[in-house]
Amino acid sequence: MGVTHIPVLREEVADNLASNTGRLFIDATVGGGGHSSFILTRYPDLNLLGLDVDEGNLKTAEARLREFGGRVTLIRGNFRNLKAILQQAGISSFDGILFDLGLSTYQLTGARGFSFHDESFLDMRMDGREALTAYDVVNKYNYEALKRVILEFGEEYRAGRIAKVITEERKKKPITTAKELAEIVGKAKKRTGKIHPATKTFQAIRIEVNEELNSLRSGLTDAIDMARPKGRIGVISFHSLEDRIVKEMFRGSASLSIVTKKPIRPGREEVLSNPNARSAKLRVAEKK
Repeated sequence: MGVTHIPVLREEVADNLASNTGRLFIDATVGGGGHSSFILTRYPDLNLLGLDVDEGNLKTAEARLREFGGRVTLIRGNFRNLKAILQQAGISSFDGILFDLGLSTYQLTGARGFSFHDESFLDMRMDGREALTAYDVVNKYNYEALKRVILEFGEEYRAGRIAKVITEERKKKPITTAKELAEIVGKAKKRTGKIHPATKTFQAIRIEVNEELNSLRSGLTDAIDMARPKGRIGVISFHSLEDRIVKEMFRGSASLSIVTKKPIRPGREEVLSNPNARSAKLRVAEKK
């Protein structure tokens, strides 16, 4: 299956979201099955339902979780439709749920345009059944629309300059790969420090393609509604736009108690062993 995905904050997730007294745990972003495998091993009486919109992720998870047999159910679906998916599976409530909003190793190493060095088609769809691709955003959005996406979803202060360079470059020839796009963004914004200059632009385009923020709002709304009393809801976010939504929805819900007054962050050792964890934040709330 290629590179093994390292689940972020797995101890903290298991400690705060699952228990042996619970009956059903939902992994709303099962990915490569890292969190699910850890939770199922720690809590042998717990059953788990794993969702993922990405077919490749599900295949990886299926292989990793096979040892747990009938304790695991995997469904392809987007957590924006959480309530409908669970109801269709005959589930009306659950004891714990995790939303891990990071990209899986499968997605980062797969040929779909998520990585700056990817020379395959500029795709960025998590669900290959959807129509809109990163190629469409980069090559077909006008300057104003492109600037809005990069500014709003990337919080990129050079959004106007980046959008201008992209629209100029695509007049010469279509921008077809992630590597090309990263190089073009590099012309508009020079590298400062360790962070790649195209990081925020890639984030913005990925959010636009996958409607990530609206999906998060919808999925969290359903999770809050369907959690059992004392059920835990946890979200691992990786940038301020996601974290803001989680914080506001948790605080704004009269049916929740906040478990984590401040988000849980990975320790130094975890960041050293898994640099992708550096910006992760885990927030947890409990149903009253």
